Amino acid sequence: MTVISVPQAFNEEQLFVDLESIFGQSLFLKCEGFNFAGSIKLKAATEMVETAEREGILTPESILVESSSGNLGVALSMIAASKGYRFLCVTDARCNLSTRLLMKALGSQVHIISGPDAHGGYLGARLDFVRALCASDDRYVWLSQYTNPGNWRAHYRTTAPEIARQFPEVDVVFVGAGTTGTLMGCARWFREWSRPVKVVAVDSVGSVTFGGAPGRRMIPGLGMSVHPPLLDESFVDEVVLVEEADTIRACHRLARRGFLFGGSTGTVVSGATSWLEKNGAPGLTSVAIAPDLGERYLDTIYQSNWLQDLYGEDVLEPDERADTSWADPAWAAAAEAAWAAASSASAASAAPPAEPATTPSVSPDGQLH
Repeated sequence: MTVISVPQAFNEEQLFVDLESIFGQSLFLKCEGFNFAGSIKLKAATEMVETAEREGILTPESILVESSSGNLGVALSMIAASKGYRFLCVTDARCNLSTRLLMKALGSQVHIISGPDAHGGYLGARLDFVRALCASDDRYVWLSQYTNPGNWRAHYRTTAPEIARQFPEVDVVFVGAGTTGTLMGCARWFREWSRPVKVVAVDSVGSVTFGGAPGRRMIPGLGMSVHPPLLDESFVDEVVLVEEADTIRACHRLARRGFLFGGSTGTVVSGATSWLEKNGAPGLTSVAIAPDLGERYLDTIYQSNWLQDLYGEDVLEPDERADTSWADPAWAAAAEAAWAAASSASAASAAPPAEPATTPSVSPDGQLH
């Protein structure tokens, strides 16, 4: 039995999904969304906050502020609520509505940047706002996930060794690249391990992280519009870029088999399976990291109108669409009518019996009875 008193004390670290039956490739998916923050960002958030506390940067009067597209904001909201800090998350319009509502439910404030910076990226505009805020009031404490070494140290201490304990013969690890905290922590740890492990970074098309041209990215999580300061490419063996349409297809393919994952996970799985199609070999042990689950993407990735408006009606293949062919309209109408009839019959049977009718009579004294 596990008993905790603070939410950040719980994180499931030993859950892996075998994806071979779904994608035809030998790939194990490490699920990082089973904690109270719902994503892998709990690890970095905990590491950065506890380090700031040890160093005396955080005090009871401090106001935490961070730029986040969603998951780190939720993790910091949860930790701030647990520890009694105030927290302001600076995000942009791509942040899912459910994520914003979740942060507010935890007592945090959310500021949405409405437009991009001069270079067309939202991240730069978010960072400019955070810098101005911190300059205006010294109570604001910016953990800066983009430069904070605690971001990658969290995964050096936890994520990479967790994989190695369960798969001591692992050959290749696929890691999504956002701030590159998870990527660098795992890459540094496996570089020092007793056997060679190939670390493959998975990024979104339109991200500039690995020198690509900037482009539209509508799915939050992976990818950057500025070069991530934490990245050291000498630790990365290969890079795979994934189109957002392929991210969506991977998510829906998983959902058709009962696994509802988030956009970041769809990107990692798509990149991993495409790499394995070209480079896989019998006996190769491969592990990919799933940063989050899919509930926060119900109004985007899993919403048909959103998909069609941004990516067209043909973004999903037939086998990736939800099968609703069994829901015939005529059958539904008949079922509705049967339900209404059954409800009426049930109401009639439950009604009290009517009083027997009586004929009024007149007594000898002339009174009506």
